[in-house]
Amino acid sequence: MERSLSPATADHGSATSPTRSPWWRSAVVYQVYPRSFADANGDGIGDLPGVRARLPYLRDLGVDAIWLSPFYTSPMADGGYDVADYRDVDPMFGTLDDFDALLRDAHACGLRVIIDLVPNHTSSAHPWFVEALAAPPGSPQRSRYVFRPGVGDAPPNDWESVFGGPAWTRVADGEWYLHLFDSAQPDLDWSNREVREEFAAILRFWLDRGVDGFRIDVAHGMVKADGLPDVGRRRDGLLDTAATPYFDQDGVHEIYREWRKILDGYPGERMAVAEAWVSTPARAARYVRPDELHQAFNFDYLTAPWDGPAQRRVIDEVIAAMSAVGAAPTWVLGNHDTVRPTTRYGSVARARAAALLMLALPGSAYIYQGEELGLPEVTDLPDDVLQDPVWERSGRTQRGRDGCRVPVPWAGHTPPYGFSPDGAPAPWLPCPDTWGPLTAAAQAGDPESTLELYRTALRIRRAHPALGDGDLRWLPAPSPDVLVFARDPGFVCAVNMGAAPVPAPVPGAPLCASGPLDGTLLPPDTAAWWSTDAAGQPLG
Repeated sequence: MERSLSPATADHGSATSPTRSPWWRSAVVYQVYPRSFADANGDGIGDLPGVRARLPYLRDLGVDAIWLSPFYTSPMADGGYDVADYRDVDPMFGTLDDFDALLRDAHACGLRVIIDLVPNHTSSAHPWFVEALAAPPGSPQRSRYVFRPGVGDAPPNDWESVFGGPAWTRVADGEWYLHLFDSAQPDLDWSNREVREEFAAILRFWLDRGVDGFRIDVAHGMVKADGLPDVGRRRDGLLDTAATPYFDQDGVHEIYREWRKILDGYPGERMAVAEAWVSTPARAARYVRPDELHQAFNFDYLTAPWDGPAQRRVIDEVIAAMSAVGAAPTWVLGNHDTVRPTTRYGSVARARAAALLMLALPGSAYIYQGEELGLPEVTDLPDDVLQDPVWERSGRTQRGRDGCRVPVPWAGHTPPYGFSPDGAPAPWLPCPDTWGPLTAAAQAGDPESTLELYRTALRIRRAHPALGDGDLRWLPAPSPDVLVFARDPGFVCAVNMGAAPVPAPVPGAPLCASGPLDGTLLPPDTAAWWSTDAAGQPLG
């Protein structure tokens, strides 16, 4: 299998072939949360020049693309997912010139760049919403958003905000507006043609600048059921995927068919990936039918427990669902909305094994910044530094997502570990005093470190002809807690999720392993890769 990884807008010498797979079917994409990645100007907040300065690190890590979380003009009510201007950079992060320089340098490093697009809602500071509040009920300005009369003094229906509390806020003239997230994030009305035309223009604005793709925020949320009927139940937390009248409605697919035509109209394999929290892999597959988006995040895999039968069931379901529509699976262990895998799985050992399993599966993979360092969730942030709107909207009963957004530690023995220049103020979220051994500098060159495990695995993944796009074959395993599969030609992966050591499926030294093997035994919470010949025997 031939792989081409050079970005669409530049030729960096990678081989191309009419028969190769599109780049996204095999790519490893690294998510950058700019506010927490690297601070270049010394204000305690990460920025685009900081990301630009760290591009060599990402190149050397071995990823193929970066996904930038929002950097647009925003009041930051929800970390930038409340956008006030979709065509400009917030001064917190830099300027459009900084973005162009970052894009240019990324392409020079052989890295593609995907940016976040937030189409379900705008900021309440967006000019459109300011106009809507100043206009009367029934006006064209209000028709861009979901305004409705209430039922007496009550909201129009029983919908709840994903962040907690009601999904409706009343304005001075008595009408209510919908916000499935924070009240500072009013939902757009996608039945309005002006809304559709505006976002088509936004797509073209960034495609013209040279971006390689988009991550579509709340991709399952833009269309609401006719009549806005009651849900009739309470939400079960932030990541509830049960059917509702406001998520995963069939009408979203018409939008993506329009967007696919726009993306296909640009050279260089531009793509889009859906953030769609839906009920089953089969529902997720609807977003990646041949005339819609290219990928959808695999949240069934992200939320699967550390359990052999559960993991195998999800892997099989996802591969089957994506195969049915001709799409490649994606695999993801974490992002800026979820508890870090080191903490979620209960140990660094399990997180390391999970990483090797993910990177061996067919399709593409997404890595959230800091996973390659084995960072844990920060669960003891002081109350007075929490900024996630979940904290306040839940009545301070849910601490929200700030624990996975603590700035990346780069070097040194004390906070903020090189995140900001010397002498800068404390970063926007404090770094734990215990993270000195986890910095990128401390781990670099240490063959036992998580960083070097990722570098090794990504180097092998890029070079081995069996990895990336393709298929897998399950092989016999000593127990249901052990997953063993082959990728052709000549690759075997095994992961032991049980409590006892098991015989390794291939004799001899592995290509790499998440932890030391015990002779010919694969210990608990350990994964390993082997290169084999046609008879399944180790090479070398």
